[in-house]
Amino acid sequence: MKIPRIAWAAYGFALVVIVLDQLSKAWILTGLSLREVGRVLIADPILNFSYVENTGVSFGLFGGGAARWALSVFSLIVAAGLAWWALQAQRRTLVAAIGLVIGGAVGNAIDRIRFGYVVDFIDFSGTGLFPWVFNIADSAITIGVCLLILDSIRSERKAAVGVAHEKA
Repeated sequence: MKIPRIAWAAYGFALVVIVLDQLSKAWILTGLSLREVGRVLIADPILNFSYVENTGVSFGLFGGGAARWALSVFSLIVAAGLAWWALQAQRRTLVAAIGLVIGGAVGNAIDRIRFGYVVDFIDFSGTGLFPWVFNIADSAITIGVCLLILDSIRSERKAAVGVAHEKA
């Protein structure tokens, strides 16, 4: 089976996210020793690095640790499904979105498998607007989902314009 060039772009996005996510977490754990320190003030109160062991999904939802393996397997199944979808994708926004979500899902799955939790550290809670601590993988998933929505809206508009032109 030949993999289309555009699908390779999605896989490239995913790889970049995985590498950046895992490198940042390694730096947080070993370079900054954030696990021991707990918190590093960066631009207080706007941005800080705070060590959080997230046993749930994005932004700590459904935490507790009991679902470690289920969440790991689910993340990998979602990533595999998206990797398959990338084979059929034709639009650049869709490909970028798929790649970001794959990368984020795999990045967090790696943590769950290795540690039993996801390492979160980006903390904007001092702003009072965003109380969660997150990581690069979470950010990639969020941006990817936003791009999926944008791509869907754009596709629907193009389809609606096409239908209107056919009726005219």
